[in-house]
Amino acid sequence: MKGWAKAVGVGVLGASAVWSASAGLVSDPAGAASEPAPPWRLVGLPKQKLPLTRYRVVSTEGGRAIEIDAQGSYGNLVHEWATPVKATQLSWRWRIERDNPQTDLRQKSGDDHAAAVCVLFDHPLEAIPFFERQLLRLARVFSGEDLPAATLCYAWDPRQRAGTVLDSPYTRRVRWLVLRGSDEPLQSWRREQRDLREDFVHLFGDESRNLPPLKAVLVAGDADNTLGRSLALVGDLALQ
Repeated sequence: MKGWAKAVGVGVLGASAVWSASAGLVSDPAGAASEPAPPWRLVGLPKQKLPLTRYRVVSTEGGRAIEIDAQGSYGNLVHEWATPVKATQLSWRWRIERDNPQTDLRQKSGDDHAAAVCVLFDHPLEAIPFFERQLLRLARVFSGEDLPAATLCYAWDPRQRAGTVLDSPYTRRVRWLVLRGSDEPLQSWRREQRDLREDFVHLFGDESRNLPPLKAVLVAGDADNTLGRSLALVGDLALQ
């Protein structure tokens, strides 16, 4: 159960996060607030003993951003909706300040990342292969959480080639798309503009060609499997 919760960013450690209200469906992670503020919350694993990843608002040459400081830690900043919402475009800017060379998204032992932006979809159960559907139902019962049936995570991963698609080593309900890879210089800002429909079909088109509504968006960095250290920045997050 820990592996599934880690993979989809769901847990029971509730806390406010460092986002403030702005136009659009989701607020910018580095808005006007300097202290934690809803609707974002910091989420860890049930009965987590390792420290939570640290998120704070910082000022950079490109403007305000969220600093993601993972030191042998785990924890995601999550924005959920009571009712799933429809959206087709997601944009943000990010950079890696300090890489954790021990990460490897293909292995459970290395399943950490300096920076990820994930979208959790309200994917219908009937679209999922039978065996995985039963596993998801059991996971929902035992966790007490409405675990998403499809999660798309965008990664900056210096050990993979840009464009690489990976299943989470914990569950195929979480799939990775590496946007910035081994040929990308670190400590440099990059902007992303993603078509959610196109990316969903690219990663989950074996199950559905229709873009489901969104249950949540999260920003994450962790180092609980490798017990390493990474530092990253994310800003200008917008969803339309």
